[in-house]
Parts: sequence; C-alpha cells; structure tokens
Amino acid sequence: MKTVVVYASKYEFTKGIAEFIAEKLQQDGILAEVREVKAVHYLAGFDAIVIGSALYMGHWMKEATEFVRRNSSTLADHQVWLFSSGPLGTETKDAQGRDLIVGAESKEITEFMEAIHPRDHHVFFGGLDSSKLSLAHRMIRKLPAARAILSEGDFRDWKDIEVWAMSIARALEAVQTAPRNAPIMMMGAK
Repeated sequence: MKTVVVYASKYEFTKGIAEFIAEKLQQDGILAEVREVKAVHYLAGFDAIVIGSALYMGHWMKEATEFVRRNSSTLADHQVWLFSSGPLGTETKDAQGRDLIVGAESKEITEFMEAIHPRDHHVFFGGLDSSKLSLAHRMIRKLPAARAILSEGDFRDWKDIEVWAMSIARALEAVQTAPRNAPIMMMGAK
C-alpha cells in the first residue's frame, strides 16, 4: 500500500506530526511519504491518504481545506484518515467541564465526513513557540484573554500519535490481506 501523509502547518508542529506518522507507517512496512499540501498536485498512485492541518480559530488552514474540497471526488474513492493539530496544553476538559478535544474539531470536519467518508478523524495537541509567531499572532497573544488559552510549549502527545499511526497501519495491512470482495470495516470518527 502506497500512502501519502499530506499536511498544512504554519509553525512546524503539524509538520512534525505528519513526519512522525509517516515514519511509524514506514517502520511497519507501509510505503509512506510526507508532502506539504501545497506540493501535492495529484493523488494518482496512492492507495491511502492521511491529511492533517493545524487549527486556527476553530478552522483548518485554508490550503488544507481547499485541498480536500478540490480533491473530494478522488478522496471519496480512497482510504483517507484526517487529523487536526492545535489545542494547547494537556487538559482535555475546560473549567466548565466541556471536552476541549471535541470542541477543537474543525468546523470543516463535518463537511469532510459527509463528502469523503474518511476512516477516522483525530485531534492532537499542538504546540506554540512564541519566537516563531508572525507579527499578527504575536499581537493576538498579547491580549489578556489570549494569554490564558495560548500556552507556550510543545504539547504533542507522541504516544497518542503513535497509537493512531499504528491503527492506520493495521487497517492498511488488513486491506492488503483481505480477499478481494471482502467488506472493509470502518473506524468511528472522533
């Protein structure tokens, strides 16, 4: 199975997740490569596609959203997994007990679930390095309300990412070994 891990990342945290996923797939014997979403001009030749984007203000990055929309008919005919990167910190619930991970899901994900029927969507914690922020993001971070929610640090949970990558590898291995007309079990969306 030839797989491509496509990503949109502004400050390299999502890129790191995409590279890690591809590395884990490769370690499991899956042919996998990583490409920035802007560098993917065709999907021919790939059996499976993993697409990830950083989240900003509850949305996937524009180039990732456009990529999925532009390629929706092709993606609907492939095995696709989606991931989002962005919540900061390590808490899964806010002070009111609301689930931060479910709340972090991109507004586009519902549209993508209906259009391309991905096998799964997973939200990973991201990171923030203020030395790499654009001027606009540095200004936003100076606002009192933003300081509380824009914690600096690398909050990626590599074990969580590895478990998810290995679930993709298992699913791809099952497809490779399944009889031609066997039904494919779908994973639930998160």
